[in-house]
Amino acid sequence: MTLPSLRLKANADRRLRAGHLWVYSNEIDVAATPLNGFAAGDQAILEAVGGKPLGVVAMSPNNLICARLLSRDVKHVLDKSLLVHRINVALSLRERLFDKPCYRLVFGDSDLLPGLVVDRFFDILVVQLASATMERHKDEVLAALIQVCKPSGILLKNDSAARDAEGLPRYVESVFGVVPEWVALEENGVTFEAPVLDGQKTGWFYDHRMNRARLAPYVKGKRVLDLFSYIGGWGVQAAAFGASDVMCVDASSFALDGVERNAALNGLTDKVACVEGDVFEALKQLKASEERFDVIVADPPAFIKRKKDLKNGEGAYRRLNEQAMRLLNKDGILISASCSMHLPEDDLQNILLTSARHLDRNIQLLERGSQGPDHPVHPAIAETRYIKSLTVRLLPNS
Repeated sequence: MTLPSLRLKANADRRLRAGHLWVYSNEIDVAATPLNGFAAGDQAILEAVGGKPLGVVAMSPNNLICARLLSRDVKHVLDKSLLVHRINVALSLRERLFDKPCYRLVFGDSDLLPGLVVDRFFDILVVQLASATMERHKDEVLAALIQVCKPSGILLKNDSAARDAEGLPRYVESVFGVVPEWVALEENGVTFEAPVLDGQKTGWFYDHRMNRARLAPYVKGKRVLDLFSYIGGWGVQAAAFGASDVMCVDASSFALDGVERNAALNGLTDKVACVEGDVFEALKQLKASEERFDVIVADPPAFIKRKKDLKNGEGAYRRLNEQAMRLLNKDGILISASCSMHLPEDDLQNILLTSARHLDRNIQLLERGSQGPDHPVHPAIAETRYIKSLTVRLLPNS
């Protein structure tokens, strides 16, 4: 395959040579290689200012990040062969980590497959193609996954907002074998079913697996409140780990049906109760009813999706955590999580401290958690590290 060249300006290669994978539109020598000469989804040879090749890139010429490095060897273009190799490398890590095939198999840039996310549920794969390049090579992606994983079914869950920036339509389609509406998975020894067709994202959030495992020593014999529970990832595991009773709160009746389904799967129906409604309103009502809990999990959706949302988002995290603290028993535990890439962990820690002091309480920071190793962080790309989970103990001010 003969690929066109994409030429960088002087010194624009430094960040890439240091390990980064992204190329910004203002780094391109558009006089030599105009961006309007490329279509979304094209591949190109990235060149330094003197013409030295730096690797193969996937093009998104209409975006600020106009190209992403696929390979530093110009002989290795994105094709089935490269996909099989990269997926095998990704698989070898996951098989080392987990004894059951339930995990994030491919995590985009971190697995050197930008624009591709694959979650595995035993023999079912749920695939997200977020770039025009991956969409263009959809058949090769599927062929590579079938060769490496031998699944019984593959679902394309291509309904994310990331596709809009690439000019791609949103769709959900079963493209191989049979994919049921709810698929089985196991996490930390607890059995679940995830709604891959109609649920959020791929149907499940494997990224908090390790943080949920750490619930065990805190919840045994305790009363637990799970906020933004979705289908019970935290709450049902808390019950399985020995909580005396668990209350799951979510605005979605569909999600709470999933909580009940997963509680029943594990014989925990008598321990798990559901409250449907806006979480902030539910917190006010629980306070008014003088309800108290020993452990509270606050794992909301991203309150800060863009940098311009930072101020309002920080306010939302503050309100959530402060209201949660008001419901904690003496010596209570709060697990406060964030999936907002733009909220640094230290800022979340400061929000917790400020909230506690506003209530005239002291806190101890017990544990820091992040995304599991099936969501590896690319050390040059801060955006690949997005999960924060802080476990704090709330104490009287004395």
